[in-house]
Amino acid sequence: MIRSLFNNRWIILLLFIALEVYVFQAIKDITKNASQPIRWTIYGLFGLLSLLSAVFLFSLSSVSERTSTYLLSFVFVFFVSILFCSIFLAVDDLRRGITWIVYKLQHKPAPSEGSAISRSTFLSWLGVIIGGSFFGTMAYGISNRYNYKVRKKTLHFPNLPEAFKGLKIVQLSDIHSGSFTNKAAVERGVQMALAEKPDLILFTGDLVNNRAIEMKDYMDVFNQLKAPMGVYSTLGNHDYGDYVEWPTAEAKVANLNRLKEIHGELGWKLMMNEHQIFERNGQKIALIGIENWGAKGHFPKYGRMDLAYPGTENIPFKILMSHDPSHWDAEVRPKYPDIDLTLSGHTHGMQFGIDIPGFKWSPIKWMYKEWEDLYQENKQYIYVNRGYGFLGYPGRVGILPEITVLELV
Repeated sequence: MIRSLFNNRWIILLLFIALEVYVFQAIKDITKNASQPIRWTIYGLFGLLSLLSAVFLFSLSSVSERTSTYLLSFVFVFFVSILFCSIFLAVDDLRRGITWIVYKLQHKPAPSEGSAISRSTFLSWLGVIIGGSFFGTMAYGISNRYNYKVRKKTLHFPNLPEAFKGLKIVQLSDIHSGSFTNKAAVERGVQMALAEKPDLILFTGDLVNNRAIEMKDYMDVFNQLKAPMGVYSTLGNHDYGDYVEWPTAEAKVANLNRLKEIHGELGWKLMMNEHQIFERNGQKIALIGIENWGAKGHFPKYGRMDLAYPGTENIPFKILMSHDPSHWDAEVRPKYPDIDLTLSGHTHGMQFGIDIPGFKWSPIKWMYKEWEDLYQENKQYIYVNRGYGFLGYPGRVGILPEITVLELV
């Protein structure tokens, strides 16, 4: 999405220049009383950031897809930062313009410059502080992109067979291997998951950004994921290659087929609208895995519950892996009230928000009712994993990458 916004680079560059000139006036205003070395240092830093943005903007087509993600993120963050600052400056200019018109119409002398300058300087400070804070926060968030957090939940189900009481599940989601640049850090996260000694590992989709080749350097990392009951996986919306252009339709199909093979080579059982029955001491639970199914119009609906569910009707406890959490309210709860636990991902918590005990917020909540952590409706639960990897913006602000540990009792 961010990439599409910057496709017409010359128009974006002109907009950049206009905003930068506008913001520079505010910087000059708030530094007018500073010493010359400080002023020129600030001018130079702002000029350097502006120059880097222009260079990065025109370098996107000549670097790898992974590198371009980082360059584009820098351009986007800087653009939004100066846009925020410009909004405050525009408010001040609008105020002064309206004041001038009113006094002209009333044939009154213009107000004293002293108070106007004071208000202008205040808004300049406010704009620069807000824009600078946004830039600094997003820059800091890059350091969190591999800051994996283990989140543990104990879930009580009265209908869980006694033989499966204490079942420990590790859920991973949204690996997005095409965004990684630090293999050692990614492997550290895998070891954190294994240290939980899960009985079962479930991956709920988006192994790659677009192309199966993205997994090449990470096969020996993710094939370390092992569990006594196995590792099971599903596909997410990014796994189908729908968001890039392919030379032929056959190339797109070949990419998806290769990705399916990769799941097998990792030792994972890819569930394509199917189910698996687990049995202990004569007691059974069912795991259902479907392809991506999103309630939002622009997300694919490849999932087929009508294929995956039959055969599980008489199993007393059911777990569903479905990548997109909007599926839960749209189809799972209304049509399949006996699915006890749904595991999803997809939202990443937007990689931006506030995530503290007692308070959770992210802009993504305006799009998804269930966007992170655990939700319950009647006897049904859904857990939305915040994602292991990252996409677009190569960082995490407030919403850290997640390894979910669920104990069923």
